[in-house]
This record gives sequence, structure tokens and C-alpha cells, in this order.
Amino acid sequence: MTADTNAISSLGSSFSRRSVLGGIGTGALLAGMPGVAFAKEMGVSFPGLTKIINEYVADKKVAGMLAMIGFGQAEPQVISAGTLKLGGDKLVDTNTLWRMYSQTKPVTGMATMMLVEDGLVSLDQPLSDFFPEFADMQVLVDPEGALDKVEPAKAPITIRQLQTHTAGLGYTIISKGPIQKAYLEAGLTSGRVSRSPLPGFDRGAPTPDIMTFMKRLSELPLVYQPGTQWSYSLSHDVLSAVIEKVSGKPLDQFLQERMFGPLGMESIFYNVPADRAVDLADNYAPFAGTLLPIDPGATSVFLDKPPFAFGSTGLVGTAGDYDKFLQMLLGFGKVGDVQVMKPDTVKLGMSNLLPETANTKGTWVANHGFGVGGRSGLGTAASPSGTFGWGGAAGTSAFVDTVRGFRAGGYTQYIPSNSYPFQSDFPKYVYADLIGNAQAGAGNTSP
Repeated sequence: MTADTNAISSLGSSFSRRSVLGGIGTGALLAGMPGVAFAKEMGVSFPGLTKIINEYVADKKVAGMLAMIGFGQAEPQVISAGTLKLGGDKLVDTNTLWRMYSQTKPVTGMATMMLVEDGLVSLDQPLSDFFPEFADMQVLVDPEGALDKVEPAKAPITIRQLQTHTAGLGYTIISKGPIQKAYLEAGLTSGRVSRSPLPGFDRGAPTPDIMTFMKRLSELPLVYQPGTQWSYSLSHDVLSAVIEKVSGKPLDQFLQERMFGPLGMESIFYNVPADRAVDLADNYAPFAGTLLPIDPGATSVFLDKPPFAFGSTGLVGTAGDYDKFLQMLLGFGKVGDVQVMKPDTVKLGMSNLLPETANTKGTWVANHGFGVGGRSGLGTAASPSGTFGWGGAAGTSAFVDTVRGFRAGGYTQYIPSNSYPFQSDFPKYVYADLIGNAQAGAGNTSP
């Protein structure tokens, strides 16, 4: 087996569970932290984060990396290093396109909240109101067991559960056993990685159109009883179908009309235009101290139209465009003079929406809340109040802190995302620099 094959095989085995997580956990960093507003007034720099980004590029751990951080509604600061591909001469900048993967989920989550605001959907409404085939679902007795060992669902799947990964659905990158195989055989996948087959990574059957996707999904048992367990899932793809069914428009059109267009998000795509391929960063698989290209920007699978507008993993865009989404969250639905959602709707979406019956022990969100597709703060040292965000499978991370008044995104391209600690530690880098700025400012201020 060649080194390349070994690496891709390693990718296949590790592209699961924690490799897709984008977290904003900050530990106890915020305990006793001086106000970020004070740090802003004194002038803010990010020396620690800048050093880390430069080191990643210098050590050839990544081809390029960029961070974008903004206070309130002000223009963001940009820190960048490296190129779109190893050995290339095109520098990473604000025009660079990044595969967002699961950073798509909060976008879909907020789009669903627009329908809640419109009075067309409610959080505790059964999915079967929109798709009757999801009434009377069966549930596996053992999440990894035989498909014929089932029991009736004790409660209906609801929109709240879909928003919070507590609906009991599976995910090919998470589930194990017969249900994973059944999902793959039915094409119940939404993540795209490469045009080429990757050894050790089973892409399964082709993903069908969205309504066929829903029909096939309804015919398979749930992995958990609805509302009982947090388990990462393809629930935001189901929400994509709900949005289309209720609004009469596919998710991409709905987003363009209700969010992307009004906010001026002009470089965010489900299908990257051919003339923007030159801006798309290469995606890599780190292996044995080197980077193996698995999806070069020039020939990326994201240049192809997806089977439908995936609600969970589909978006590709610039850091600046995603920053406008974060700016909207931080402005509680408003950017400049443009209001796309009511403040209370956005606040609700970023709050802890987990059903009281849902178990999170041992999961990625243990000791945290969860809102519409992203982790939300509970007001503890481990889960700071006002925080909301998520990340993506290619190492990206983005969050807002509405209490301290800022937004931040970190971008690079490597799979699996847990190959390096950049994604999981990105918020810690940001907060550490903010704390340093605030403390330095306080020390330089005369009484």
C-alpha cells in the first residue's frame, strides 16, 4: 500500500465522530475576564493568534489559514498567511473560498427560524405535519443492532429536535452497524469530499433528490427515541426539505432571497461558479507530516451541482460572507440598516433549545446548551453566556459572543478536522488575546 493510499485509508477511518465537530468550548478562560468592550476601547491586537497562524503555514501543516474577527457591527480585522495550495503563488485573502461543511447547519437553522417567525412552523410541531410518512416511526432497540429489532417511537419527531440533533436520526459519519450500511445503500449522505473515490471512505450510493431522500429516510428506523439523546445527525438536511415544503422554494433559493441577498453575501455558494475556481483553496488530508491533496480547487467536487441544497454541509464561501452571517447574529437579525429577522427570533435560535428529556452525557455538547445547529452558552465558565457557534469538517470554526460583543471565524482546509487542534482551540486563541489586551490596557491606565 502506498503512502497516499495509507493516508486516504486513514482519512476514511477517522472521518467520523469528533473529526466533524466544530466547537467553541473555552474552558474557564472567561472566569474573571475584563470586559471585551474595554479591550476594544484600548485597541485590540491578536499576537498569539497571529503567531499560531504563521507557524501552521511555516511548518507546512496547512497551505493557508485566515482569521476574521469583528467587534459589534464594525469591519472585521483579518489575519492571514499562506497560499491556496502548497507551492502556489496565490495568497490567501478575503476573496478565498473555503468549504464550510457543518458551518452550514447554523445557517439552515436560522432559515428555519425565519419560518417560525413567519408563523408557518413552530418549534414543537411534529415533522409529520409536513411529511406524513414520518408518523408512527420505528426505533432500533440497539443503535448498532439489527434493523428488524425495533420498537414503536414513543413520541413524534419535532422541529425542535431536528434543530438540536435530538430527533433520533442517524448519520453515516457517526452511526455504526446495520443502520450505517442502510443509510449508505440508500444514498442518505450529504457531505461531499472529492470527485475521486477515496480508499477507506465509503461514499455509498448516489444521493437522490430531496423528496426521494425524505421518503427513503422515513422507511428506515430511528437510532434513538425522539427527544431522548443528543446524537449528531443529518437533521438539517431534513430541515432543508421542510423549508422547501413550507416555502415552496429550495433552500438555496430561500437563503438567497431572505438572507444572502439582503445581507450582501455575494460569494457564498452551493455550486461554485467555474470562474471562481481560482479562488477555491485546495483541501488536504494530513498524513505522516505531509499534506495530500484530496480536493484541488481547480477540479473540486464543489464545482458540480449537488443533488439538492444540503442543509448540513453544503456551503462554500469567503470568510467575509460568513462574517456577515455572524454580524447578523451579533446584531440580533440586523446588519447596518438591513433587518432580516426579528431580535427575539435570533435570540431564541441562539439559546439552549435542547429538550429537557435529552441526554448529552459523553457527547460533544456535554455541559453545554445547543441552539439551531450550534452550541450555545449556558452561563458557566465552561459554557460562557452569549456564545453560539459551530465549525466544519475541513478545520473551520466560527462563533459569536453577544455578551462581550464580538464575532470570530477561523478558516483553513484539512480533513479530518481533529488532525490538528486549530479548530477546537481557535476560540481559546481569540479569548486569550482579548484577555491579554484588556489586562495590558488596564495596567497602562493611570488611576
